[in-house]
Formats: sequence, C-alpha cells, structure tokens
Amino acid sequence: MANVTGMSDTGRKRVLAIVLAGGEGKRLMPLTADRAKPAVPFAGIYRLIDFALSNVVNSGYLRVVVLTQYKSHSLDRHVTTTWRMSTLLGNYIAPVPAQQRLGKHWYLGSADAIYQSLNLIHDDQPDIVVVVGADHVYRMDFEQMVEQHVASGAACSVAAIRQPVSLADQFGVIDVRPDDPGTIRAFLEKPKDPQGLPDNPDEILASMGNYVFDAQALVEAVTRDSDMQGSKHDMGGDIVPAFVRRHEAGVYDFRDNQVPGATDRDRGYWRDVGTMRSFYDAHMDVVSPLPVFNLYNARWPIYANHGPQPPVKLAKGADGTAPVAEESLFSPGVVITGGEVRRSVLSPAVRVEQGALVEDSVLMDQVQVGAGAVVRRAILDKSVRVPPGAQVGVDAEADRARGFMVEDGLTVLGKGQPFPPA
Repeated sequence: MANVTGMSDTGRKRVLAIVLAGGEGKRLMPLTADRAKPAVPFAGIYRLIDFALSNVVNSGYLRVVVLTQYKSHSLDRHVTTTWRMSTLLGNYIAPVPAQQRLGKHWYLGSADAIYQSLNLIHDDQPDIVVVVGADHVYRMDFEQMVEQHVASGAACSVAAIRQPVSLADQFGVIDVRPDDPGTIRAFLEKPKDPQGLPDNPDEILASMGNYVFDAQALVEAVTRDSDMQGSKHDMGGDIVPAFVRRHEAGVYDFRDNQVPGATDRDRGYWRDVGTMRSFYDAHMDVVSPLPVFNLYNARWPIYANHGPQPPVKLAKGADGTAPVAEESLFSPGVVITGGEVRRSVLSPAVRVEQGALVEDSVLMDQVQVGAGAVVRRAILDKSVRVPPGAQVGVDAEADRARGFMVEDGLTVLGKGQPFPPA
C-alpha cells in the first residue's frame, strides 16, 4: 500500500489517480435528468462515485482528481463535502470541471478530458497514473494492478474481468496473445464471435474501464490523439488500441485481485450499472440474505456521508399494526410506521406509513409512501410522494397512463415527479 505522501511502495513510484466522472448516463434517465451518472445514489447512503473513490483511497492513493462535466453540481458538492484529505500531508481529492483550457469546446471524450487536464499531471509530476471510471460497483486493490504493471514493463495496463463468451457482444473484449496471456493482441469492441482465453476457451476478458499508465506515455498518447482526424478521443476506443498497435499494452486479470475481507461469495464482484435493469439488479444483490456484494466488509470500507440523520425507527401504526421488515437495507432517518418493507433499499429520511407495502423496490432520499399505498418493483427518485392508497408497479398500463416510465418490468419515477390527480 502507498504511504501518505502518495509514493507507492512499488519501486517508490509516485502515483496520481484520475477518476473520469463526466458521464451523462442517458440509459439511466430519469435518474440522470438532474445529476451526472456518478452522482446517482446507490444502496441508500452512497453515490456511485463512492465505490471508485473508496477503492482508490483504500489502495493507498491519496492524490486524486475527479474530472466532471455533465450536470456536475451535486457531484462536485458531494466530492467536496465528503472526500476531504489532509492538506498538511499534501493529499487531496479535487473535483475538476471542464475548463476549456485548450480551446472553446467541452470534453469530446474521456481521452480529451485527460488531454485538457494535462496541467494536473504536469503539476503533480507522477511516475504512474491510475485512470478509473466512476460508475461501477465493485471492490479492487489498485496497488496490486500497479505492481503488475511496473513488473511487466508495459506502458499501459488494462483491468479486465472474465465473462462467458456468450456475453462478448456486450463488452469491449481484450484478445490476448496465446503464448503470452499478459499481453494484449487486439482490443475488440463488442465482437460477435471472439476467440476464448488460452486457459479457458469458454471465457473472454472484458475491459473494466480501469487503466494504469506510465505517466509520460499517457501524456504523449492523449496529445497525439488530440490531433487525429476521426478519433472519438476515447480511452477504450482510441488510446488503448494505440498502445496495442505499438505492442505496449498489458492486461490485468481481475481474478488475481485479492481484496482484504472479501468472501468467497462476493470476491470478484463487478457490475456496470449503466442500464436501469442492471442498476436495479445490483441493488437486489446487496439485499439478498447472503449478499452477492457485501457492504459490510470492514477491512475494505466503502466511504459515504449521509448527513445528520437520526437512527432508523420502526413503530406500530395508530391502529396498533406492527411494522414488518424483511431482507432490506434501511438508511439513517428511515421511519416505518405500521408498514411493510420486503426486499427493498430505503435511503435516508424515507417514510412508510401505516398499511403501506414496499416490495422489491429502491426508494431514494425523502420518498414518502402514504398509508395503504403499494410500491412494487419500482425505483423512486428523491422526494417522490406516493399518495395514500396509490399503487406503483402493480399495473404497468396504469403506470404508463400516469406518465411514469415503465421499462424491463420496472416502474421508475424521477426526482420529485408528481402523481397526477386520481
């Protein structure tokens, strides 16, 4: 693990972490109608970016810049108020909005975001740059990846997770050399019929969107890319393939990453929550009795700031009805008064009133479910008010008629979205 000066124990390398957090998250609308994708709440008290930042900090890297762009106010505020480092020791986590430093245009892609932020690298003078996405749910010790990167002599290393060959068309796939499985032979974008791995023909390596670079090599790569006609200025689509063509790219198999406190059940967990269904499924992963992703690993904590909320309260209703709670996560400030909550995630300050049922659902901050209401297989964003006796997620056609989004068996309401008059 790196020490507090930002120097890695791996050959005393100086490491800077860059978190790419400018994602718009169109497939998570309406949850991203008013916030960037990395700022979307997850599992009650977290934002998606908290997983990336927790991984970086737990790995010992305490000099971090967060590149933001799309509707970044809530994200910038969250990073600034939650992620404070010791200035005495020279550590920092700094949100950096798009600044148009090199022209009158915003970031054109993830590689252009780094190119327009090269002043951050020049100021910090790192030997190694760790570049990570901000919208995946997982645990990872980046120090182990940096160690392999340095030992390999590669200029660029890509983290990859094993997936069945049948799912290859959903990922950027890393094709490795059969005689040297640590070296990338080709980077394939959602291939239909890729070759399996040398040690398992039924699996492929899918890019996780996390990279380690020699700092100077990264600076040169994004600078070259900035002038290339036809480039999308994307880290996975343009920068990594350029390193591959020069035979300078290696792969890091996520299977080799050993996170302290991981269980056999949740070891190697990684989810891209880029669709509403994957976002919902990841929530169900954390509420299951034996969670597929364990939030309670004290040796590798996920850090969060849920504000000055009081403890959870479960109370009988006015008629004496006892509250019911099964297989659910309750955040601080939640109050259930004679209602039922099953297999759901309740964020801070949620209220569930007498006779109401919340089942298989995700409720974000300050949602209120009125007496006798039913919420089933739904995602309700911040400050939604479900009127007494109303139903959400029970009748898909009725939900559509009220203007609610119904997708893949889920009913989704945006932040503060009102119910139409009955």
